[in-house]
Amino acid sequence: MESITNKVLDSLDVQLLNILQRQAALSNLEIAKRVNLSAPAVHTRIRRLETEGYIQRKVAILDQEKLGFDLLCFIFISTNIHQAGELQTLENALEEMPEVLECQVLTGEYDYLLKVANKDRKDLQAFIRKLNQLGITKIQTSLALREIKSSTVLPI
Repeated sequence: MESITNKVLDSLDVQLLNILQRQAALSNLEIAKRVNLSAPAVHTRIRRLETEGYIQRKVAILDQEKLGFDLLCFIFISTNIHQAGELQTLENALEEMPEVLECQVLTGEYDYLLKVANKDRKDLQAFIRKLNQLGITKIQTSLALREIKSSTVLPI
């Protein structure tokens, strides 16, 4: 693997990344014990991995259902917008919507795929109304009935 600075990750970097993507809240001392390195050396390596862009951010992953977001939806959308400025406006609007957990640009029949968290059907209906105001020409919504796997861990 190469970074944007063309430095190759060594096995210790990969170990650190694997630990952090599973348990980002561990202290440098706890990580140091796991990789047999000093805490300051771990700190330096982690800072370098952040600076080089391997680590984008550290977050807490919340329980969607416990917080009242009972509907997880996957929404495919298409638009007839082709001008770069108008597309940027659409994408900015999608980014600003707090319900949108993920937004992917697609090839094929649809232009975008949204992963959306809503509290209930009324929230979903209100969200779809917001989409319709953005120049969306086609919407297909699928509700997730049950989660089999959800991971943020890359197989490095």
